[in-house]
Amino acid sequence: MKHSKLRVLMPMVILFAACGVACAQTPQGVAWSNGTETVHGLLYLPSGSGPHPALVVIHEWWGLVDWVKDQAQDFARQGYVTLAVDLYGGQVTNDPQMAYQLMSGLSQQGSVGNLTGAVAFLSRRRDVDPRRIGAIGWCMGGGYAAQLAIADPELRAVVINYGQLPTDRASLERIHAAVLGNFGGLDHGITPDDVHAFASSMQALGKHINVKIYPDAGHAFQNPNNKNGYRAADTANAKERERKFLAQELQPGM
Repeated sequence: MKHSKLRVLMPMVILFAACGVACAQTPQGVAWSNGTETVHGLLYLPSGSGPHPALVVIHEWWGLVDWVKDQAQDFARQGYVTLAVDLYGGQVTNDPQMAYQLMSGLSQQGSVGNLTGAVAFLSRRRDVDPRRIGAIGWCMGGGYAAQLAIADPELRAVVINYGQLPTDRASLERIHAAVLGNFGGLDHGITPDDVHAFASSMQALGKHINVKIYPDAGHAFQNPNNKNGYRAADTANAKERERKFLAQELQPGM
């Protein structure tokens, strides 16, 4: 991967040569530079010395909250070196107005640069196979996962959970990652028409695309903190789709 402009900082904790299951349960605070600022995240390690496949985990508009950390931890247990990126610099909220303000305060260009920096950070680790790096995100993070796939043609796989979808042909042509998408049929932000248009455009370009629309689900149906919209059965199905997809794309032969 070409990330010559990115300067990777040393992790903020000591890394041990051998790592047991406990490493996936205790995240390591790490930092890297995108060239102009320092970006922080939490690193979750699987058991074994690797090299392992790796995942960039991108949070919703609430910030890097405990639910997202739980998802990152679960992926580490599945065998991925997992980096949960903090795009808000430590800020989290459960207030929709504040979440909107935090999301609106992000620069898309800057945030995508922070995420490509996360990929570079992972690719330079000795316990990571740089040819097997993917990304997953939800809501705002799902949209940024799509943008990361556009920005980094060497990304292997991306999971977009009810995130904003790119539409212009030039951007779609730059996606070389296999794409899995999970969306709600009752989502008024990313509608089924949006999903169908995205999938059709990707298929016309010969891209690897697999989307599913859950007809009775709305936006953010996977997050149990979404008291009025959480769909347990749909979430279980979506998570199993994610598990199989990522194993197929990032763990072949393992």
